[in-house]
Order: sequence, then structure tokens, then C-alpha cells
Amino acid sequence: MLPDHMTNAELDRLAAGRPAVPSRIHLIPFDKIEMGRERRYLVKGLVPRVGLTVVWGPPKSGKSFWTFDMVMHVALGWEYRSRRVTQGPVVYCAFEGQTGIEARVEAFRQRFLPEDHDPVPFYLEPATLDLVGDHKELVAAVKRQLADAPPVAVVLDTLNRSLRGSESSDQDMTAYIRAADAIRDAFQCAVIVVHHCGIDGTRPRGHTSLTGAVDAQLAVKRDGADNVIVECELAKDGPQGDRIVSRLDIVEVGTDEDGDVITSCVVVETDAATMPTGPREPKLSANQKTMLGILYAAGAAGLSVEEWNDRARDAGIGVKRRADLVDIRLALQSKGLVLEGQQGWFANRQTTDD
Repeated sequence: MLPDHMTNAELDRLAAGRPAVPSRIHLIPFDKIEMGRERRYLVKGLVPRVGLTVVWGPPKSGKSFWTFDMVMHVALGWEYRSRRVTQGPVVYCAFEGQTGIEARVEAFRQRFLPEDHDPVPFYLEPATLDLVGDHKELVAAVKRQLADAPPVAVVLDTLNRSLRGSESSDQDMTAYIRAADAIRDAFQCAVIVVHHCGIDGTRPRGHTSLTGAVDAQLAVKRDGADNVIVECELAKDGPQGDRIVSRLDIVEVGTDEDGDVITSCVVVETDAATMPTGPREPKLSANQKTMLGILYAAGAAGLSVEEWNDRARDAGIGVKRRADLVDIRLALQSKGLVLEGQQGWFANRQTTDD
């Protein structure tokens, strides 16, 4: 007697003498579900072993320097700020040009590696790609060149330079996420996207589907002492709110064809306890000082962004170029001199008061 639940297709195969095709859908009983104990992290507490991570921040915040330093620790198998890592090859796609990343590599080499160091499984991809259109070619090239040891991480620096279309478009951003997911699935690796901030400086730029798709999100900013502050904003399977404090040290990496010194930076740890606590005087342009003074004069009530912009225009700032207002606001925020709250913007009196 045939079971009542057999489908027509299964009955046809049975009548033809063909074996049933096993289903890929398999239900696991509750008592048979067991938690795997394999490593789930690339950098413990920061970056998942497999998944999409976004590292974002305003211009000149140090996000690319910091990301490079972190994945170099992964490639070398070094702990990162007392956090365990899963060592393995790293592919770094420098979509904003190879000159800067080459200097960073040389600075890291000079500062941290002995002359007789073992080969480092770090691989630079310097060509600018349209990730949606070119991700299959990228996957094929990585498989061909790293056949024996697939990457544990692929860095895309930056999203803007590898996206054909609009960051604000749901369709374009979704297509980009799918391309990043395809890279993740091809190597079962971490995909780390370096990205710019939105116009208000409070979130990653572009459509919110990106934040909805990430497994981890790390925000990078500079404080008034010029430290690089990284904060874990989102982590699906880990703690949120962790902060990493670093500084950039300048390294002379060589000379150009004119004999002038070429410099780059390395990222070094700075304990919160060693951060300057006395009054600071960040270097500000005349327009930055004016906009800071406007906000300071508003007192504890602060100003909405529209009010701040209007008063700045009255002072002659941003009249010809509206983007100047955004640039100055982000510069003051990155220096830790102004704060954004739900009700508007406020002067950070801990840094502006003597």
C-alpha cells in the first residue's frame, strides 16, 4: 500500500522504476540539534568568521588605516588588541588606488616585521571594479591564484568606488549586497566593506538595506586628541559597544624621484588611560572656528542643523557651496568638539571649556 503523502512526481518515478530523488530539505528534531564548536570569529568580539562587516566613518577618520592594520594581524595570526584571530590569507581590494596602500604596506613592514620574516599571506587587488558586474571574475581570480588556501577575509575599500549606481537606491544597494554575499559564499569568509558616512555623519551613507544586511558594523571617528576611535555598533552574535583606541604614527617609507621624503602611517594602540585629559587646542580653520562659536553661543539648548546652517550663512559660510557646511560640521564632530543629539547639535563643553 502506497503512503498517502507521496507526490505525483514521486509516484511517476516509482512507476518508472527510478529511485526517488532525495530532498535537500531535512527536518532536525529538537533533541538532535547540537551547537557547533568551530570558531565563529575572524577577530573575536569584532568581526565574524563568515559574514558581512561594514567599517564606516567620515573622511580622514582613519578607517582604511585601521582596517588594514586589523587584517594584517589576521594574515599574520597575531592577536588583535588581546582578541584572538582566525589566521589565514587576506585579499585586500584597494579600489581607491594602490599608491596609498603600497605605502601603508611598506610602513607596516618597516615598523613591525623583521627583515627575514616569513611570507605574509596578504594579497593586494588594486584594480577598480564594479562589484556587481565583476564579482564573478574576482572570485575566479582568487580561486585560481589561491587554490591551496582560500582567503579568510576579503576587504572591499571602498563601497563607493566599487558600486556602479546610486548608494541611495534600494535596487543598486541590494545588488551590491548580493555580490558581496556571493564572495562570502564562494570562500566561506568574512567580507569587510569600508564605507563613508552619511551627510549627517551619524550612520553609513546610502540606503539602509546595507545596515539591515550586515553581521557586524564598526564606526570609526577621530577625537579631539586625534586618536582613532573604533566602536562596535552592531554585532549579531557578540557584545556591542566595545571601543578600541588607537593613534596613527608617521613612518618615513622612502623618497620619491625628486628626493623628497614619502611618509605613511601605522596604527598603534593607545590606552584610554594614556589619552590626554587636559585642555586641547585642535587646529581649526577660520570657518570652523566661526561655526563652533555659533554653536557655543547657543548654550545648552543647542541648535538644529537648519538653525546652525542659517546662522553660518549669515556669517558668510556655505553661501556659494552648501557642502562646506557639511564638511565643517563633520570636521568639528571628528575632532570631538561638537555632539549630535536627538534634539540637534551641541558644543562639547568638555573639550571647548578651559
